[in-house]
Amino acid sequence: MDIEGFARRHISDEGLEEKLAERILEFKDVGDDTALKIARAVITEVKNAYSKTNWLLDYHKSGVTMGKFGVGSRGTGDFYVHSKIAEMCGDAVVSSKDLDDAGVIKAGDYYISIAVDGIHSRLSEFPFIAGFHVTRAAMRDVLVMGSKPAALFSDIHIADDGDVSKIFDHIAGITAVSELTGVPLIAGSTLRIGGDMVIGERMTGAVGCVGISDFITPRRNASPGDVIILTEGAGGGTVATTAIYYGMHEVVEETINLDFVFSALSLIDSGIVKKVHAMSDVTNGGIRGDAEEISRASRCSLYFEIEKIENLINRRVLEMLDSLEIDFMGVSIDSLMVICPEGVANEVGEAIKQAGVRSDIVGWVEKGKGAFSVENGKTKPLKPKFRESAYTPIKKLVGEEKPEDFEEMKMSIDKSFNAALEKKKKVMEMLKRKIPSM
Repeated sequence: MDIEGFARRHISDEGLEEKLAERILEFKDVGDDTALKIARAVITEVKNAYSKTNWLLDYHKSGVTMGKFGVGSRGTGDFYVHSKIAEMCGDAVVSSKDLDDAGVIKAGDYYISIAVDGIHSRLSEFPFIAGFHVTRAAMRDVLVMGSKPAALFSDIHIADDGDVSKIFDHIAGITAVSELTGVPLIAGSTLRIGGDMVIGERMTGAVGCVGISDFITPRRNASPGDVIILTEGAGGGTVATTAIYYGMHEVVEETINLDFVFSALSLIDSGIVKKVHAMSDVTNGGIRGDAEEISRASRCSLYFEIEKIENLINRRVLEMLDSLEIDFMGVSIDSLMVICPEGVANEVGEAIKQAGVRSDIVGWVEKGKGAFSVENGKTKPLKPKFRESAYTPIKKLVGEEKPEDFEEMKMSIDKSFNAALEKKKKVMEMLKRKIPSM
């Protein structure tokens, strides 16, 4: 619970000290007097911090919440916000503007790929698999750039009442991947969420990966005439979350594998990756989301054969998704997607087979734009939904449909974005005057 947020929201309420003390006692066994003292201190800080402001501390509020706009839900709203972030970022060999999950810079004769992934928000009470899956995710983002992972770093935040043991269980999940792949965890940070102002046991954080190569395979390189190869997928953090919150815990073990990593490493170590145009991981909103992004980045159209994709999903995972009526095309199945010339497909498939992983050609690339599904001889547009496939009971309640006021929300978000740009420019001008060389 965010007790600072509670105090801010109710700062004018009569009897706020007592109300806040009651909330504190729900989480902390500190006694009535201590709870009141904490409440008074929190209220004092809130009054000092928020009773006034200035241009540097304030920000233009859009009036649009993260949840309502679907930020983090891997759908239309989330993609829009990330497109705005990309506008604010600087240029690189590969940047956020290219719609890849890893960014790339050139250092001498080598490319350095960097990616960072946050742990799945619903895995807070399952630190080991949270660590395992977020590490694998960060490595995936580097691997699909054609880069070999060289180092990992982590950031762990646990709320004030969280057990210290979460740190060790989480790091164990990270280093299980690290040691099995030979990629060391070399740096990190461990902090409390909100310091003294957030009580409870919630954990969050991220893992980053750095990779090196002399060749890259960004999404934008997909070309007409290419074929699309997919490896077998059993899902990661998303599928594990589905299994946990639907009480199907036995499916979680299916997600604990390194098939993706070793498939990609086989392509890199064999040198076949240099014959590949582009690679991606099926994560952000499933193939629905990834296909749309690849089409935009490459300015090509992509076609996917649904039955072949379905055949490449782990049987137990697919049975779970089907039984829960979750669209496998709109959820992260954690498959490796390789886009390459047709003449290279056999070599790619053989290298993946050497890693002990199944794969198949599931589609192709043409001139044009957009993504399409092919099923029973019929071709249909393949579009991301407002949110990825609803994969937990609460997500099914929230739904996947675009809000009626989506365009209005976009305009409000654009105003906030422009205001942030203006503040950035103002600060930069202020600093330039203080830097002699500028």
